[in-house]
Amino acid sequence: MNGAVPLPLDQADLRITASGGTLVRRSVLPSGVRVLTERVPGAASATAGIWVAVGSRDEQPETYGSTHFLEHLLFKGTPARSALDIAVSFDAVGGEHNAMTAKEYTCYYAKVRDQDLPMAVDVLTDMVVSSLLDPLEFETERGVILEELAMADDDPADVASERFFEAVLGDHPLGRPIGGSPEAIAAVSRDAVLGHYRANYRPQDLVVTVAGAVDHDELVARIQAALVLAGWDLSLDAAPVARRIALPPVLAAASAPVIVERPLEQVNLILGTTGLTALDDDRPTLAVLSSILGGGMSSRLFQEVREKRGLAYSVYSFTPSYSDAGLVGMYAGCSPAKAPQVVDLMLEQFRALASDGVTDEEVARALGQLGGASALALEDSDTRMTRLGRAEITVGEFLDLDESLRRLARVTPDGVRELAADLVSRPLALAAVGSVDAGVLAVPAV
Repeated sequence: MNGAVPLPLDQADLRITASGGTLVRRSVLPSGVRVLTERVPGAASATAGIWVAVGSRDEQPETYGSTHFLEHLLFKGTPARSALDIAVSFDAVGGEHNAMTAKEYTCYYAKVRDQDLPMAVDVLTDMVVSSLLDPLEFETERGVILEELAMADDDPADVASERFFEAVLGDHPLGRPIGGSPEAIAAVSRDAVLGHYRANYRPQDLVVTVAGAVDHDELVARIQAALVLAGWDLSLDAAPVARRIALPPVLAAASAPVIVERPLEQVNLILGTTGLTALDDDRPTLAVLSSILGGGMSSRLFQEVREKRGLAYSVYSFTPSYSDAGLVGMYAGCSPAKAPQVVDLMLEQFRALASDGVTDEEVARALGQLGGASALALEDSDTRMTRLGRAEITVGEFLDLDESLRRLARVTPDGVRELAADLVSRPLALAAVGSVDAGVLAVPAV
């Protein structure tokens, strides 16, 4: 495969021979359902996922947290299967099943042996399109989700991450917590969640992705039969829902640090700014930049903060991206007394990328790290299944490993320095959780 392969919504069938001899196929059914598969030679298992391009950013004020709430509820039974039936279906064959709610999509997935894939497809499809949203289960699960939020609130790194997103993204929907707030979950009604379900789980919203030991034609037939059995009318033609319009929003980082006082031994710090969207052509350059800055034990942050000065145990950088926004963050956990010094070192290393640039050796090492990690990740059918889903929902094109490596190979030291100069010129945001005085920390000036 040479180059990226576009995934136009109006093209019914695609066939791609990808790196490693895998066969990628895509069908857009008349009902709007999209099915993508990657057949991996020699695989004896498969991972199946059913996606909808709806995440926490798509909720209305009266339904905050409902996307994640709904993720829980779809495991609680259908007219054909109880919650226990669903659990037993996968436990009885040694399979794994779960779901993930993100800011821009939701996915329900399972990994099973090849012989159990038909069962997995049937159960996942039934769950996703025929959930009862039983009122009693609704109230029970409300309690479960409140406990999940409480558990996350006890994790200072999670709290710092949420506050950092809010500090950078402000009132933008991407700045809201995926799971909602305890107040929102306690207040949301079953009718509101049911309305969210009916509005966003339609044939034209569904994307099915399977990677591993899979026959595409058999899967398409199985999906259509399962949808009809679940009561869906597939006789009506519908175009797949359009992808999000990638128009970067106007964002302004918080001018003051966001501090959450907690009686902890460490302060969890995140310093950063806006980054790149998922569709930005400079994403490979950003990946190399982040690898050099804080992507491993040889990275600048790890060496300067931990190895040379012993100021932190955990320190790294990260670069989440979405259809119309992105972030660049640097995280460290350190004692309260060391927090100001750690923030200064983070900023120093960030700015040095722009002022001093990076070396050929650093770029080569980053390329090796990123390329090796990508190749190793693709040993797992979960990663391949997820790659298909994100390609279809967010990016609109498929990249195999060879093309991804080609794009990384085009990154140069000058390109990293120029991108760093752009990033360090943006307003910074700082979030901290722990026993730290608000007067001690300040958001560094640009």
